[in-house]
Amino acid sequence: MKKKIVIIGGGIGGLSAGIYALKAGFDALIYEKNPVAGGECMGWNRNGCHIDNCIHWLTGTKQGTSLWEVWKTIGAIDENTAYADTKKFYSSRLDGKEATLWKDLDRTKRELIELSPADEAEITKLIEHVKLAETCTVPADKPLDMMNLFDYMNMGKSMAGMPKVMKEYGNIDLRALAARFCSPLLAKLVTDYLPAEYTAYSFIVSYATITSGNGEIPLGGSLAMTNRIVKCFKDMGGKLFTNTAVKNILIESGTAKGIVLENGEVIKADAVISAVDMNVLFDRFLDKTFTPKDWAKAYQNSSDYPIISGFQTAFVTNAKLSGRDTVFFDCKPLTIGNRSFNRLSVKNYDYDPSFAPEGKTVLQVNLPQTDEDFLYWKSLSNEEYTAKKQELAAQITERIIKTFPELDGNLTLLDCWSPLTYERYCGAYHGGYMAFTTKPSVKKLKCNGRIKGLKNFYIAGQWIMSPGGLPVALVSGKYAIQRILKKEGRPVII
Repeated sequence: MKKKIVIIGGGIGGLSAGIYALKAGFDALIYEKNPVAGGECMGWNRNGCHIDNCIHWLTGTKQGTSLWEVWKTIGAIDENTAYADTKKFYSSRLDGKEATLWKDLDRTKRELIELSPADEAEITKLIEHVKLAETCTVPADKPLDMMNLFDYMNMGKSMAGMPKVMKEYGNIDLRALAARFCSPLLAKLVTDYLPAEYTAYSFIVSYATITSGNGEIPLGGSLAMTNRIVKCFKDMGGKLFTNTAVKNILIESGTAKGIVLENGEVIKADAVISAVDMNVLFDRFLDKTFTPKDWAKAYQNSSDYPIISGFQTAFVTNAKLSGRDTVFFDCKPLTIGNRSFNRLSVKNYDYDPSFAPEGKTVLQVNLPQTDEDFLYWKSLSNEEYTAKKQELAAQITERIIKTFPELDGNLTLLDCWSPLTYERYCGAYHGGYMAFTTKPSVKKLKCNGRIKGLKNFYIAGQWIMSPGGLPVALVSGKYAIQRILKKEGRPVII
């Protein structure tokens, strides 16, 4: 009789765990509280248009990489996947000038030097290190704690350029990197996309993912990719239970024996995998005494371990904006609680014709949010919350039209959502859509997928290591099954 693996949460981590469990010969059951699986890898329709919530680029699209093999295994992408025809990472505007990070590094270097000749040395250094960072890949064959010396040597060879990147950019944040440039525009360029508190190497690696061809955008978006993964899971014989919330984990004598559903039904299992937000796991499903000390401290110290979220708005327009990219620009200040914002970004989705009727384009705006912003949203009554969302959406509309006059009278709001949306829908801690922000000189949290004192229980999801996001969620599901196989004395290469 096959052993049964029960998985809590049907996001990318849970789906990955389910598919690898089936591949390893287990029965796999996924319990998801929402009507559909996917977690934050999601999209939805409004007024005949599609709003994509997740994929700005998908790390692991380069064939031959171990991460690509994992994406292929779970049915997300393959050799025939169509990707968006994009030429840029993003652009930044300031005082009538615009700087762009192109996929073509030589073009980026040439144009940035033309914009600011005084920064030639710093620009050249940046571009050289982006090229070095193109060797950076997410380990996807097995978890680090299960690697032997030979595995580490191979990983070191495959990421030969990263030691130089870390030496130059590993101990400074993006604010310090921006200060190296004479040009205010270039300073904005390196701090616009990620929070200024992020380690500078995070920006370097992100850009390198784009330039190396390892960060393409699958056409159809996040929901379409999730649906392909769900189909793979079901076709392999997996069982997915949606609209089925879990109440707690059944524990007997320090061993996970299954789960208890909200309706009181008990589901027995040979092993339990949690693929939900770590805070949900420790705050709702387990006794708080199981919370690792490092995690407990991080939840109490948002200055060292901040969360990034966003207040986002989606629009549809008949007009065509020049270029196909994300553009950051200054604007008249917006206020949320005690914080003021004077910079916005507009992402143009005209690269995917499936997102809007012919002749129309979806645009999305993201206003970055922090722990402080989340607590402000949380303090509002339902009426105040709705009113604030409407007020901000109107103000954002006004500021977009100010920057892009061609949209005047031709911009229709589709939807808007806040950090509370991510908390409500995904249980995301403080509405975060990544793990804790990676800051220099702050200990990076990582989890080996186990909890001390609890047998037959495993953890998957983006929180197991920095910086989180889809790639970490993906490999975490595979890792959870590999840890079960190791416990059983079976080969872990699957």
